[in-house]
Amino acid sequence: MTPKQRATASHDYEARHIRVLKGLEAVRKRPAMYIGTTGSRGLHHLFNEVVDNAIDEALAGFCTEIEAVLHADQSISVHDNGRGIPVDIHPDEKKPGVEIAMTVLHAGSKFGGGGYKVSGGLHGVGVSVVNALSEWLEVEVHRGKKAYTQRFARGKPTTGLKEIGKAKDTGTRVTFLPDKEVFEEVKFDPAVLAHRLRELAYLNKNVVIRFTDEATGETQTFHEETGIKGLVEDLNKAKTQLHPALFFANERDGTAVEVAMQYTDGMQETILTYANNIHTAEGGTHLSGFKTALTRVINTHARKAGLLKERDSNFQGDEVREGLTGVISVKLLNPQFEGQTKTKLGNTELEGVVNSLVGEALAEYLEKNPSNGRKIITKALTAQRAREAARKAADLIRRKGALDGGGLPGTLADCRERDRDKCELFIVEGKSAGGNAKTGRDSQYQAILPLRGKILNVEKARFDKILEHSEIATLISALGAGIMNNHTDNGSAETTSQFNLDELRYGRVIIMTDADVDGAHIRTLLLTFFYRYMRGLIEGGHLFVAQPPLYSVRVKNDRHYIRDDKELQKFLKTLKGKPDEITRFKGLGEMDAGELALTTMDRERRTLQLVTLDDAAEAEKLFSVLMGDQVEPRRDYIMKHALAVKELDV
Repeated sequence: MTPKQRATASHDYEARHIRVLKGLEAVRKRPAMYIGTTGSRGLHHLFNEVVDNAIDEALAGFCTEIEAVLHADQSISVHDNGRGIPVDIHPDEKKPGVEIAMTVLHAGSKFGGGGYKVSGGLHGVGVSVVNALSEWLEVEVHRGKKAYTQRFARGKPTTGLKEIGKAKDTGTRVTFLPDKEVFEEVKFDPAVLAHRLRELAYLNKNVVIRFTDEATGETQTFHEETGIKGLVEDLNKAKTQLHPALFFANERDGTAVEVAMQYTDGMQETILTYANNIHTAEGGTHLSGFKTALTRVINTHARKAGLLKERDSNFQGDEVREGLTGVISVKLLNPQFEGQTKTKLGNTELEGVVNSLVGEALAEYLEKNPSNGRKIITKALTAQRAREAARKAADLIRRKGALDGGGLPGTLADCRERDRDKCELFIVEGKSAGGNAKTGRDSQYQAILPLRGKILNVEKARFDKILEHSEIATLISALGAGIMNNHTDNGSAETTSQFNLDELRYGRVIIMTDADVDGAHIRTLLLTFFYRYMRGLIEGGHLFVAQPPLYSVRVKNDRHYIRDDKELQKFLKTLKGKPDEITRFKGLGEMDAGELALTTMDRERRTLQLVTLDDAAEAEKLFSVLMGDQVEPRRDYIMKHALAVKELDV
C-alpha cells in the first residue's frame, strides 16, 4: 500500500461502514456459482477467501503478520494482527458488525467506502460464502482491548457475540471446517495452501506469513523481502539469465505500480500480472501498458545505440519479449475487473500510467547500463531473424495443409463422428501400441494418432525448428487448430499462425503413454508442447492424460488392473493370500487390444486426468526445471522428490 493510500485509509473502521445486500441461502443451494466448483478447487477457494481478508488488512496498512494452520481434522485457522472485524452494533441491521460480515451475502466495508480503500475482495462475498459452506465456523476478534468470539453452523449463528476476556493486541482469527454435505471431499492439499501463501508473500513484502500443517508438525515462514523481484529470480532459477533482475516501483494518481523483469537466453516469455493481489490471468490494461512501453523503449534505445540501422525495421512486440520473465503488480483504489472471476483488469486510465512509469524507468536503466542493454537488444535481433525463418517454415507447412487443418496425416485413424464434442483423439506412443488402440477403439467417436518415438523438446528449440519437426507437424495437422508462437501467460500473443480453438477437431485430446518412466518422459514432452504452443487446449478443458495400468493381478478367476507400485502394494495388503499371477506390462503394445480398451479407453471403466492451469507460475517453473538447459535445478528437484514419487510427471 502506498503512503497516500495509507493516509486516506480510515482508522474509524466500524459496523456502520458495512453496507448490506440481502441473501445467503442461495450460496448453499448453488455453491458453484460462488466458488466455481464443489471439487478440490472450490474447497481451496474457501481458504483463499479468508486469507484475502487478512491481506486486505495488510493492504490497508494495519496488518504485518498472518498465520494459517491446517488442523488434523481438515479445519483451517487464519489469524491476522489487523484491526479486528467490527463488533459494535450496525445502525440499520441492529446486529454486531462481525455477525453481519459472516452471515449476509455482499456485506462488507468494500461496498460502504469506509473500511478499505485498496482491496482484492471487490465483490464482498468472501467470508460469508465460507461460512455458508462450512459445517461450522468460529471467529475470534481482538479489538478495543477486549476479546470476542462467535460460532456459526452452515451459515447461521449458533451463539451470540460473546466477550471472553481482555486482549493486549488486535486482530481476527477465523477457524472453519468445510461442509461434507457440500464438497465431494474435504481434504486440503498443504502444497496448494503453501503456494498461495508464498505468492502473497512475494506480492506483499512487508507481511510475514506462517503456515503450519499439524499432520506433519512442519511450519513454513514466507517473508519475501525483495517482493516480486524475488519471484522473477525464483522463476528463472533453472534458466540462464542475461542480466540481474530489474525492479521498478512508483506511484501516480493513487495507483502503485511494481514491475520486475529479467531476460534469459530461452525462447519463451512469461509475464504474470496482478491487481490488488489477484492474479489477472487474462492480463488487462496494466499488461498492455507494459508491453507498449517495452517495445517503444527498446526500439528507441536500439536505434540510439546504433544496433538498429536506418534501413532496419523496428522490433515487433514478440521479438522484444522473447526470453523475458516479468511480473507486474498494481494496487489501485477502484479496480474494474471483467466479471466475477476477476481474470482481466479493465481500468482504462491504468494503461497510460503503467506505460509512462515503465517507459521512464526502463529508458533510464538502459542508458545507465549499456552492457546489459546491448545483451537485451542482441536477444531481440536474434529473435527477429528467427521470426523470419519461422515465417518461411510456416509458409512451407501451410502449403502442405498442416497449419490450416487440411490434408490430414496418413498415420491418423480418424473416427466417423462429426460432432466435435463427441469425438476423442488418443495420442499414442509407438506403432504396436497404436495398432492395439486402433483395434480396441470405438471407431464411431475415437480417433488414434500414433507417434514415432519422442517428440522434440520445445523448451530448447526455436519456433522454426519446432515447425520443421515431423511429429509436431503431424500433431498440428491432426488437431486442426493451428499453433501459437510466443505464447504469453495471459493468453494473447503476436503469432506466425494463430491458434483457433473453434477449429479444433476433437472435444477431448487424450495423451496415452506407457505407465513407466519412459512413458512419463514422453508425456512430459507432449505436455510441454501443449503448454507452450497450444495452451488453449488446456484452458478450454480439452486436454487429458489417460491412466493405463502398470500391473495385471489374477486372483482365482478375477483379474485386477493396477495403475502403479503404490496401488499394487495397497491392493496386496487387502488379500488374504498370495495372488495367482502378477504381470507387469512393459508398455501399451504388450497389452492385447481388449485389455487396452477395457482398462484405458472404455468410457464406462477408464480414468482420465484433466490437465489444468490452476497455477501458471508453478507450471512455468516446473517446465523450465524439468525441460530446460540447467542441470543443477533439475537434479535438486529429482533429489527432493525422489522419495515421494516413483516417476516424474507434470
